[in-house]
Amino acid sequence: MSESKPLLEAQELQDLRQAVAALGVRYGREYFARVVDEGRHTDELWAEAAKLGYLGVNLPEEYGGGGGGIAELAIVLEELGAAGCPLLMMVVSPAICGTVIARFGTEEQKREWLPGLADGTRKMAFGITEPDAGSNSHRITTTARRDPETGDWILTGRKVFVSGVDIAEATLIVGRTEDARTGKLKPCLFMVPREAPGFGRRMIDMEIAAPEKQFELTLDDVRLPPEALVGDEDAGLLQLFAGLNPERIMTAAFSLGMARHALGKALEYARTRQVWKEPIGAHQAIAHPLAQAHIEIELARLMMMKAAHLYDAGDDVGAGEAANMAKYAAGEACVKAVDQAVHTLGGNGLTREYGLAQMITAARVARIAPVSREMILNYVSHQSLGLPKSY
Repeated sequence: MSESKPLLEAQELQDLRQAVAALGVRYGREYFARVVDEGRHTDELWAEAAKLGYLGVNLPEEYGGGGGGIAELAIVLEELGAAGCPLLMMVVSPAICGTVIARFGTEEQKREWLPGLADGTRKMAFGITEPDAGSNSHRITTTARRDPETGDWILTGRKVFVSGVDIAEATLIVGRTEDARTGKLKPCLFMVPREAPGFGRRMIDMEIAAPEKQFELTLDDVRLPPEALVGDEDAGLLQLFAGLNPERIMTAAFSLGMARHALGKALEYARTRQVWKEPIGAHQAIAHPLAQAHIEIELARLMMMKAAHLYDAGDDVGAGEAANMAKYAAGEACVKAVDQAVHTLGGNGLTREYGLAQMITAARVARIAPVSREMILNYVSHQSLGLPKSY
């Protein structure tokens, strides 16, 4: 693990980093790789992290959470990733779904879901991407209509690349309802139980070595009670972005953890591997790229911290810009750090013993999901720089 001295963090946040790092070291990359090879999930680490209060650190205290924010949750994910054992469902269950329910859910929804999300006994997945919509959320075709007789919602549509549906009790689905006043479709969020009739799933065969599987979902007239709707039907877009900003911040944390783990492996090798008179890390061709990787990781972390601070302070607009920038910077830093780590180890970088080769594929995800770097550049071009749209 690469050395890290976080700046601009209060002592309690630094203490949290140290505590989570200690937990991560006890499990590490070997545990993570073994779980993947055995086709299992990281249940032991998930349960212990939950018991220590780390999974629900961002959720309200009155519902069993830690009363902190995304800043704390991002630290947990980053440090576990730096130890080589990230928990991808942290991005989805407590960060996206937990945040949306805590901010916009009814009292009944909060009481039903938040304690379980906080103590790790329940998980919730999140479905927004569709096969024909990609990054264009305006083209989402999953629709929800009311049954005029019962008031039930009936959902029809498809979703793709949804993580962990098999281990989540429900999936928070982004659908669209018709506005009675304008006739236009507007986004809304629905909680769909895993075993709901008409709710089908198919696992997608991925090249990524991870415990969490990806699924394509079909919703064939899935009937849901009125209380399955999360929040206000007329505030769907606000509620959606309240979940997407934490998603980007947590994805940045995931990427930074991976980058730090890879860099740490490379540094250990560069300090000890000797070919001529000195360890290879003494040569600038090895040292300088590793130094650049470290710089880019630290810069990305600063933007992630800024985004988390703005979000936790209630500045959704400022957080939107910073969260996108943080996700972009962390994704780039991750890809470069992993690539340089593999290159530093040479042939050893491609062996199973060192565990870096599998990270090449995983690192690419940081550039692609949950939003591509090109769409982030579009966002910054339009929102930050005021340039005209091409679409």
